[in-house]
Amino acid sequence: MHLFLSALIVLGAILDLVIGTGFLVNPSVSGNDFGLDAATTHGSSTLRGDMTAFFYVAAISMAWGAWKRRGDVLLPALALFAIAFTGRLVNLIVEGTYDGWWQPMTVEALHVIVLLWAIRSWGWRPAIAR
Repeated sequence: MHLFLSALIVLGAILDLVIGTGFLVNPSVSGNDFGLDAATTHGSSTLRGDMTAFFYVAAISMAWGAWKRRGDVLLPALALFAIAFTGRLVNLIVEGTYDGWWQPMTVEALHVIVLLWAIRSWGWRPAIAR
């Protein structure tokens, strides 16, 4: 089961790395895929910096956590996707649906579920004896 769980997390990390690289290389096209428009250089800079950071931090956290099978290392990725899912849920309640609204929420929910499963399965790194 640990190998299967590691594989799921690494696949998610690869997906996040690809998405992050898309924002780094071509923020306007990747932004359009997310419903974002980079109308100015400031906008493309924000997409390139912030969205790349989001997905790279998640990918690195997930890959490292899967490699070491350490639940504590998965916390940054869990926090990112849980907060993103919560924000989308609030938007869904406040503003309603849009075409394809369920797709990003499904991806975020799957990230959260798999990461929680891994944290529960792998636990925390033991404290160093003092």
